[in-house]
Amino acid sequence: MIEYLRTPEDRFVNIHDFPYEPHYIENLEGYEGLRMAYYDEGSKDSKEIFFCLHGEPTWSYLYRKMIPIFLDAGYRIVAPDFFGFGRSDKPVNDEIYTFDFHRNFLIEFINRLDLNNLTLVCQDWGGLLGLTLPMEFPKKFKRLILMNTILGTGDFEISQGFKAFREFMSKTPDVDAGRLIRGNTSILSQEEATAYNAPFIDIKYKAGIRRFPQLVPTSYDAPGAEISRKSRTWFQNEWTGDSFMAVGIADLVLGPPMMEILRGMIPRCPEPMEIKGAGHFVQEWGEDIAKKALEAFNL
Repeated sequence: MIEYLRTPEDRFVNIHDFPYEPHYIENLEGYEGLRMAYYDEGSKDSKEIFFCLHGEPTWSYLYRKMIPIFLDAGYRIVAPDFFGFGRSDKPVNDEIYTFDFHRNFLIEFINRLDLNNLTLVCQDWGGLLGLTLPMEFPKKFKRLILMNTILGTGDFEISQGFKAFREFMSKTPDVDAGRLIRGNTSILSQEEATAYNAPFIDIKYKAGIRRFPQLVPTSYDAPGAEISRKSRTWFQNEWTGDSFMAVGIADLVLGPPMMEILRGMIPRCPEPMEIKGAGHFVQEWGEDIAKKALEAFNL
């Protein structure tokens, strides 16, 4: 049995600009005893699903500016909170968090909800994990919206900005998530920073935050690197879908140089939409990104 903490619901009362009610699954195969949270908005009859995956140290609140755009266009949005984040349960022990722990959770989740006609919307770990999924479900994924992320194939030099961030996180086990995000996001208010902090009462709730930076596959034999290379090969040989890329130019972690590497991995990926005032958390400029992506996809 995995020891976990569950953030009390009162931490999420009156969350700024996020009126969406969570759904829960408590018996996901391989994760028995843990409760995961996800958001499911829009008509179940929609022929398109925007599958929104957050990263570090955020949760589905990150997509609050993109969800309304997809909803207004008539589409369904599904956004899970990773274990360790948001309203999902938070295993206490750091070693529980592995690349496969998170990836397999996403596979089981897609199977449980029988999701189809997916547009993967991803940033940070949402891409590191999410971009390994289309080869598992080649008939389910149709499009990609890529934002400040990468495939961790372990055979290129990761940015110095990421190395510095990983070092900082290794020395800061009780990092203030809201303060970190606000420090990299010029337009974020204190109220919004508080919302990002809602899941994390104290250091005991932050194992996922601590672990994610250490799990990025930056060497050839790192866990997750092989499956990421297989995914890259699959994209280059099998992918027939469309993609849209947006880049927060001020991001020193997974900004333009890393996104150009990713662009080279995805066939027919167009030149990115550049968001000049944005840093790593580019979804904070998400209204324009969502509108431009729908326009590019003729949706």
